[in-house]
Amino acid sequence: MSALIPILRTVQTPEPYRDQLAGAPAASGPPLPRAGEGLWGLGERLTWLSGLILSVSAFTGWYAGSGEGVQLSVTGWHSGSLGKLVFFVGLAVLALVALREAGIDLPATVPESLVVVALGSLATVFVLVRLVSIPERLLPVDGRGIGIWISLAAALAVIAAGLLRAAEEL
Repeated sequence: MSALIPILRTVQTPEPYRDQLAGAPAASGPPLPRAGEGLWGLGERLTWLSGLILSVSAFTGWYAGSGEGVQLSVTGWHSGSLGKLVFFVGLAVLALVALREAGIDLPATVPESLVVVALGSLATVFVLVRLVSIPERLLPVDGRGIGIWISLAAALAVIAAGLLRAAEEL
């Protein structure tokens, strides 16, 4: 039995971490993409872009109508407090991205992707309320303008960006 012990010791492989610390070259291969490069940075870029579009869309025509010889258009900002809240939700998304770029992260207990999804959901609810119910003080309007549809698409894109960021965090 004692004759097997020296054989086992000679067959034992060296530990890889000690070899790397001793200066042995690491296994070469293609480098892994950093966060923010390639497909992995898509969530962050989509968050920035959709937040910007959501903010700007509050100043586009949400309602269109005509009066006596006059064409009118009502922007989201002038449609009431919900239009203003859509603008500020878009700014909050942009501020979240700017803080992350500046090196300021949220606490680990509050995932950033969850905050982005929550802000996108809030903006979607605000836009849907304005899509369904037109304020009476804005009448006569013939229909909805392109701006409210852009706002809805941007709010849904914020949710999608948050979900992409959640997938990137895994």
